[in-house]
Amino acid sequence: MRHVVTSYRVLAGLLTLGVVVDLAVRSPSASNLFSYFTVLSNVFGAGVLLVGAVRPVPDLVRGAAALYLGMTGLVFALLLSGVDLGMLEAWQNTVLHQVMPVVLVVDWLLVPPRRGFPVVRSLWWLIFPAAYLAYTLVRGAIVDWYPYPFVDPRPRGYPHVITMSVGIAIAFGVAALAVGWAGNRRATVAE
Repeated sequence: MRHVVTSYRVLAGLLTLGVVVDLAVRSPSASNLFSYFTVLSNVFGAGVLLVGAVRPVPDLVRGAAALYLGMTGLVFALLLSGVDLGMLEAWQNTVLHQVMPVVLVVDWLLVPPRRGFPVVRSLWWLIFPAAYLAYTLVRGAIVDWYPYPFVDPRPRGYPHVITMSVGIAIAFGVAALAVGWAGNRRATVAE
């Protein structure tokens, strides 16, 4: 089983980094490219998988990667699947928004945490998405560019952005607790 885990971790990690490198080479703006939560979460997830192929990654780091990629897939499916993805080719879209979210969530469930942790600790995982939102809103106001329509105040104003952000934040919080709970449940079963 260990060989299977190592193989899919290396394959998914390298494939994802290859997609991001290709996008970076073709992108007219690296700062815009790396302002997408999708890109940041996928680079983080690829790093977790590649490091995890050769040595253990702390469980709280793995859980964060599962949460961020799981939410990337969910938000894409619910809010962005019909949006023009610009220079993102169909297969790259599939890797970043479907394959990697599934791989990271399945990895979290297939390779359980070494030991359980208080589920409330999983709420620490929300710091990055909150900081990302703040960065996106400040940077967007400065450069007049927003990576996603639901954080762009120009068409519908800030009340819409706040409503969408609160909804996504609640989903992140519930998902963080669910990922923490599932990891603990699997850790208990594995013991």
